[in-house]
Amino acid sequence: MQRMAILGANGRMGIALVRLIAASDTAVLAGALTESGHATVGRDAGLLAGLDALGVPLTDQLDVALADCDVAIDFTAPAATARHAQACAARGCSLVVGTTGLGDAELAALKSAAGRIALLYSRNMSIGITVLTELVHQAARLLGPDFDVEILEAHHRAKKDAPSGTALQLGEAVAEARAQKLADVAIYDRSGLTAGRPAQAIGFASVRAGSIVGDHTVMLASDEEVLELTHRASDRALFARGALRAAGWLAERPAGLYSMRDVLGLSAP
Repeated sequence: MQRMAILGANGRMGIALVRLIAASDTAVLAGALTESGHATVGRDAGLLAGLDALGVPLTDQLDVALADCDVAIDFTAPAATARHAQACAARGCSLVVGTTGLGDAELAALKSAAGRIALLYSRNMSIGITVLTELVHQAARLLGPDFDVEILEAHHRAKKDAPSGTALQLGEAVAEARAQKLADVAIYDRSGLTAGRPAQAIGFASVRAGSIVGDHTVMLASDEEVLELTHRASDRALFARGALRAAGWLAERPAGLYSMRDVLGLSAP
């Protein structure tokens, strides 16, 4: 049985993960972290998730949450994720990171930790999104630079970052297929633009409304035809399920930085 700690156990993703681990035949909950001073400190993680008690109280002490785990799963905030990666590296605990909105400093912290532990980072833990990213890369490569590319994403009203990390991942797949850098061709805001669409640009549009879990569409358009590749998430449990699969896969891996592509065997050997 793989012993897992959930970092951010009181959040929506954390609760979904607790439920999946409780039903798993291969994993057991060993730790549950919440924010410092949060009202859920001391509550049983199982009861918080609407299950029977699991005997694992939520704690705001990182060392306590990690004390008896083989792998931790992090769905928290960028600043906290960097600290969590350092702590996991110090303890030799593998880490799966699904936190979005990471900046250069946080990514550097993950890379540093990956020198000591097996660490998997993905902006989107969905298996379907991983496959979509591969399809988008192939479509952009085969259709070539004459096709305009637009990436549309929609999420719930509370999502803080825009474009979503997944939209950026899809944009990077297009840019890589075209031997470009996304930063050189991305357009995030068209307000005030009057010169039309720059050649080979990759456009982004974001919607924040209601309780939308996550919709992503990549449109590739020429003068004669339009190809659209779409993924729609109907239940955020799919992200938790992907993270749990990633954690199980990570168990036997040496130190290094991995992605969901590695989990699906899509990376080059």
